[in-house]
Order: sequence, then C-alpha cells, then structure tokens
Amino acid sequence: MTEKNIPLNERIIFALDVTSPDEAMALVEKLDSEIKFFKVGLQLFLAGWFHTIDAIIARGNKVMVDLKFFDIPETVKLAVDQLKNRGVSFATVHGNDPILRAAVQDKDSEMKILAVTVLTSFDEEDMRAMGMTGSVRDLVLLRARKALEIGCDGVVSSALEAAPLRNDLGPNFLVVTPGIRPGANVDDGSDDQRRIATAKQAILNGADHVVIGRPIRDSKDPLALIRDLHKEITEGLAKKGAVADRAAV
Repeated sequence: MTEKNIPLNERIIFALDVTSPDEAMALVEKLDSEIKFFKVGLQLFLAGWFHTIDAIIARGNKVMVDLKFFDIPETVKLAVDQLKNRGVSFATVHGNDPILRAAVQDKDSEMKILAVTVLTSFDEEDMRAMGMTGSVRDLVLLRARKALEIGCDGVVSSALEAAPLRNDLGPNFLVVTPGIRPGANVDDGSDDQRRIATAKQAILNGADHVVIGRPIRDSKDPLALIRDLHKEITEGLAKKGAVADRAAV
C-alpha cells in the first residue's frame, strides 16, 4: 500500500474536549509546536462556536469538526454548508445512506467528510443489547463500504477495525482512529472507550490519523508525551513500509 504523504505533526489529531474557548486556545498555543491538527467536538463548539475554529486555523493549524451530524438529510446538508469556505479539514457525519449522501452533496473541495462507523465506546455486548447478531467488525465494514460508495472521503473507526478496512476496501480513503492510548496505559481498565489501541498499532493496522485527548492533556509533560507518540507512529510507519516492501518482492 502506498503511504499517504501526511506530515508527522498532522498524524495526531488532538481532541480539544474542554469546557471553554480560553482553555482550548491555551492548549493549542501550548501544543501546536508539535501538533498541527485539532478536533473540535460538541462541547467546545457549543461553548465557542465558530470563533474557536477560526482562531485555531488562524494559527496555521488544521481542524476536524467532530459534530457527528445526524438528522434528516436536508438539515445535514445545510449544516455541512455552514462549514464551507472556513478552512475546515474534516467534518464527521453519523447516519444512514441518505444522510451521508446529503453531507457529501455540497461540501467544498478542501473539506473531507468522514463517516462515523461505530463509536469506540460501543462493543459486542452493546450489539447484543440492541438485538444485533453480527460483530462490531462486520458492522464497521458494512457502514464503511456504503459510505465510500456514496462518496465520503473516509471513515472514523477504532484501530481494531483499521486492518480489515484496508484489506477489504483498499488504500484510497482516510481512516481516523479515536480511542488511542499511550502503550503503558492501553489496558489499565479505567477508560470509557472500549475498543482502544496504541498509536503504533493503529498506524500498523492502516490508520492515517489518530485522535488523542486526555492522555496528552492530563500528562505532566505533554510535549514529551507527544514526542514519544510521534516516535511510536514513525516506528509503525517504518514497520508497515518494510512489510509492504517484502510483499512486493
């Protein structure tokens, strides 16, 4: 698989899951010497609206607007339209085929639409509780296949499904993986995310970007942790490249 030309400082998307624009911008100013991609979710968007997004982009950074649009198709189309021509790089949509079709209908050329497959807080037990008999992996693959056929630019999925996504659907779409934890903490049992992995494993499995929030935010030395995560990602890319080279021989 040909690796996408993504700068190392854009591989991590830092989740700005904080309560105020001031707190968010303090983190951006602290971290954007190492990270140039930031996620604005529901909490921060409601607190700061577009002003926060504009301020992050004005500093030369990229923004993933993670609002997981889910509504009637026309409303989703109009919501995506509000993001056009603002410099937003990624926007997320969570819905059925008509919703996804509406989302891609009127986006600008710079903004990528990512379909959320299955939330990383969702596991097999939740599947059974909802009366579903298949596996999370099967549901992710089904939703991803449909999203790409409709015209989405990529998907959001856990790192655990990234490998089967690549094996079944190929290299020509984006895979963004939340639920990323530093290697030492990945199995500590204290997380509300259930389908989690290390940054290195996510990249090895085929992810293009990894979304990380709390581990960096709560670290005593966040810049040192980011550099460690960058090392993990670099190692994952190198190992994946070596595997691809051997397969091509």
